[in-house]
Amino acid sequence: MSDSSSTPGSGVYQAYQGNTYLFGGNAPYVEEMYENYLANPTSVPDNWRSYFDALQNVPATDGTNTKDVAHQPVINAFAELAKKGGTRVVEASGADSELGRKRTAVQQLIAAYRNVGARWADLDPLKRTERPAIPELEPSFYDFKDADLETVFNTSNTFFGKDTMSLRDLLNALRETYCGSIGAEYMYITDQNQKRWWQQRLESARTNPQLSADDKKRVLEKLTAAEGLERFLHTKYVGQKRFSLEGGESFIVSMDELIEQAGAKGVQEIVIGMAHRGRLNVLVNTLGKMPADLFAEFDHTAPEDLPSGDVKYHQGFSSDVSTPGGPVHLSLAFNPSHLEIVNPVVEGSVRARMDRRGDHAGKQVLPVLVHGDAAFAGQGVVMETLALAETRGYFTGGTVHIVINNQIGFTTSDPRDSRSTLYCSDIVKMIEAPVLHVNGDDPEAVVLATQLALDFRMEFQKDVVVDIICFRKLGHNEQDTPALTQPLMYKKIAKHPGTRKLYADKLATQGLGETLGDDMAKAYRAAMDAGKHTVDPVLTNFKSKYAVDWSPFLNKKWTDAGDTAIPLSEWKRLAERITTVPGAFTVHPLVKKVLDDRAAMGRGEVNVDWGMGEHMAFASLVSSGYPVRLSGEDCGRGTFTHRHAVLHDQNREKFDEGTYIPLQNVAENQAPFVVIDSILSEEAVLAFEYGYASNDPNTLVIWEAQFGDFANGAQVVIDQFIASGEVKWGRVNGITLMLPHGYEGQGPEHSSARLERFMQLAADTNMQIVQPTTASQIFHVLRRQMVRNLRKPLIIMTPKSLLRNKDATSPLSEFTKGSFQTVIPDSRDLKADKVKRVVACSGKVYYDLAKKREELARDDVAIIRVEQLYPFPHKAFSAELKKYPNAADVVWCQDEPQNQGAWFFVQHQIHENMQDGQKLGYSGRAASASPAVGYSHLHQEQQKALVDGAFGKLKGFVLTK
Repeated sequence: MSDSSSTPGSGVYQAYQGNTYLFGGNAPYVEEMYENYLANPTSVPDNWRSYFDALQNVPATDGTNTKDVAHQPVINAFAELAKKGGTRVVEASGADSELGRKRTAVQQLIAAYRNVGARWADLDPLKRTERPAIPELEPSFYDFKDADLETVFNTSNTFFGKDTMSLRDLLNALRETYCGSIGAEYMYITDQNQKRWWQQRLESARTNPQLSADDKKRVLEKLTAAEGLERFLHTKYVGQKRFSLEGGESFIVSMDELIEQAGAKGVQEIVIGMAHRGRLNVLVNTLGKMPADLFAEFDHTAPEDLPSGDVKYHQGFSSDVSTPGGPVHLSLAFNPSHLEIVNPVVEGSVRARMDRRGDHAGKQVLPVLVHGDAAFAGQGVVMETLALAETRGYFTGGTVHIVINNQIGFTTSDPRDSRSTLYCSDIVKMIEAPVLHVNGDDPEAVVLATQLALDFRMEFQKDVVVDIICFRKLGHNEQDTPALTQPLMYKKIAKHPGTRKLYADKLATQGLGETLGDDMAKAYRAAMDAGKHTVDPVLTNFKSKYAVDWSPFLNKKWTDAGDTAIPLSEWKRLAERITTVPGAFTVHPLVKKVLDDRAAMGRGEVNVDWGMGEHMAFASLVSSGYPVRLSGEDCGRGTFTHRHAVLHDQNREKFDEGTYIPLQNVAENQAPFVVIDSILSEEAVLAFEYGYASNDPNTLVIWEAQFGDFANGAQVVIDQFIASGEVKWGRVNGITLMLPHGYEGQGPEHSSARLERFMQLAADTNMQIVQPTTASQIFHVLRRQMVRNLRKPLIIMTPKSLLRNKDATSPLSEFTKGSFQTVIPDSRDLKADKVKRVVACSGKVYYDLAKKREELARDDVAIIRVEQLYPFPHKAFSAELKKYPNAADVVWCQDEPQNQGAWFFVQHQIHENMQDGQKLGYSGRAASASPAVGYSHLHQEQQKALVDGAFGKLKGFVLTK
């Protein structure tokens, strides 16, 4: 190229002048565009916005991070002031009515930014939406003119560090605080102290992160790790599901900051619950799982020592890491694909840890729940779990919620379909939990939001939300093509360089090193190739004194014996304690009769009823050092008014006093007895109790349904955790379910605890399913659950009418001797060789059968009660059948319809124990779509027919061995 080619008159130079947008002749256009950007970033085209966004990373001329402000309003203001005689600063005074109106308007402006300033916050990394029109955030809404911008107003009710500010400075401060990369919502909080706390923390810093150079490098290191793992897995294990975190890498930054700061504040345990998005990243980059172990799961070379196992993105993990405040134990809860169902499980686990430590305020144990935006807004268990947060029985000191808000749920991103609320987090406003929405492309803002959230939680013991708005680079899983349904979104995502790259470039402009980002990426890749730890330091030999030793409860057999009887002297002592109330305490006359009757039972004067049997089981356990935790709807009194664990003084004058719990006063240094009337929830409460039991094998944890049918609402917990948790994840759990069950004509929703569902789930010796029919049986089975070292879920079909049936009472001798009987032999003295039929049954129907036999005077029919349906007691059942060698047939009789109850499960169990030539028949209700009928007369007819059928000719299905 000749020298003349670059002269001002040459064609090349002229072409450059005409085409580059930075040419001086285009300066007015660029300046106008920049002015528009400063006023409203969404008002300029995407390419200009990206360019101007990058400029904001460049330090100001004074070396600070001061944000640029629009210039034209300043020019206009001075022009207006000049017309009025100069640039005087006017102190607003109430003496002037117009200035008084303006002063009021300023307070309204401040309130508007505090209330809805988040609507203007710069939150979306994809920059897909225009800023909404909110007139209340515009000075013109209050009739302010440009000339008013220099007027000084009283701002002593703010925390910007000045008692007076010009309107311009105030407006800039408000926008910087509430309309930057963090959008804060807190003004709906009722407590003024909490509200002012947020105002002080946000406004004093103007929501501007202050990170040292080392802090910034750590942020970049975590972003690099988050991105590095995903890209490594993407190239090494092509097409395998992993539910990538790409696009939401700032979440790992948030977790790192949370753990570091929590440790510094004295937290010693953090329990994390999350779904599958980003789970592998958390396992490796937060909890310190060895990458080599993760790779082995991808390669199918990892140990497979469980009966079932689970996919890698459902796995839990625990580790101990070092923080500025000392070691912190991290636990990531196992979770199925039912997304938010892990939330109450985590809360229950946290409560157990708190109780073990005596940490009633939750200062040492922190629950952290990680949500997806779609699930957080859509899953009902979220609301149920939030509803537990401030209740006495389920309080965990406040939860830090983090939303990985990738703005899409599988294929749904259209806000007209995704939810009915403005934000995915709006549900938390029901408990007045504050929310910090933060742009995931601003990791420093994510750090600040995390710090603020943790500080609030530790200060006020309340829930708080960090909503990280990000994106999902790939599909719902790595086999999806998301552009099929989100073409516009994924065009923008395709152009996005990644949060790590943006932040590395930012640090480069700040002088922290041009190659810093690339160097970190190479180092992380090398660690991946070597399969080495990425979290340093992970403490491999540390063990907390509060850790639970599960080894005594592993590899036990359901046939293991347990000494469940108690000495007569202990029985009498405990009975006296639980029937004695303080002298000045006035119980209801009906309750007094219950206590008097129980006292007589304690002395052996009358047989023991169900309520007393329960109470004595609880009393003997807590007296022996086993805590008891009983929760459910109305379980203090009992749905059927049989329990009365909590006594109420009839003369009390305040709602929060005048209660007495005898079971808390049975012995010196006894274990705790806790009884909780839960909120009207099944799913969250049962999941909470499962979580509690999963972390405390030494406590008898019981959830009681108001009616057994109501367990329907908690079916996910039963299916995904209680029934299968051990075979999938190796998690041993001894939770007990009490499910009132029995056909007494109360209709479809108050008869059946859906026994058949539990029978269908029973396999691999995963649980115990019992249906006790006497007071002594419930006493022994409850004690057995703790006295022996087998920890399996115990499902008890508890009765309703039997609670007051005298035939179901037991003599005192059955409590001081004996044990739980899996099969109860016929109670009559029959001549075994004359028995022609054996009727096997379970539950209340036994008493109907026994009554009918008496009416018919049938001495040729034996009735056997199967009290434990699973694991089926083959040895005991076979022994009973063998007593009657001349029995030609065996009949299974049940209250439930044929397609429900235990029939389809027990028929082959019974058949296995029959003698050759014996016939097996069924007597019960016909198959039905409904658990029970609602018509009283029809119920009576059915009940009579099934009882009669047990003694009549075999009909229908008959199986001959």
